[in-house]
Amino acid sequence: MNVNEAIKILKEKGYKATGRRKDILTYFSQEDGYRSAKDLIQYLEKQNEGISFDTIYRNLHLYNEVGILETTELNGEKLFRMNCSNEHHHHFICNLCGRTKEIDVCPMDEVKQMLANYMIEDHKFEIYGLCPACQEA
Repeated sequence: MNVNEAIKILKEKGYKATGRRKDILTYFSQEDGYRSAKDLIQYLEKQNEGISFDTIYRNLHLYNEVGILETTELNGEKLFRMNCSNEHHHHFICNLCGRTKEIDVCPMDEVKQMLANYMIEDHKFEIYGLCPACQEA
């Protein structure tokens, strides 16, 4: 997803595309991987002194709610990234740099067979480790 597609989604859902919201979208469109609210604030403070945590968190959760950002949790911290696909997918996430790589396989077919009498409502499958660049460093 790019910034223009994200802005279109915001407008379709009845939200304004303010300058600050565009700055947030620009940040995530340039990042390869999951980033924290703290990472975003550090980026935005260079342009918008005094930006509030409340503003950041409200927008991050709004973007997640409308499908612009996707989230994960790593070491107890919620992380965000631009939604790369509307299709079902999973990720490898680098523990050092946060880069992600989409994984096209999903273990749910096998799991559904093992849990045939259970009602599965949702799932999340992520693999954590070191990307090739971080292994070399």
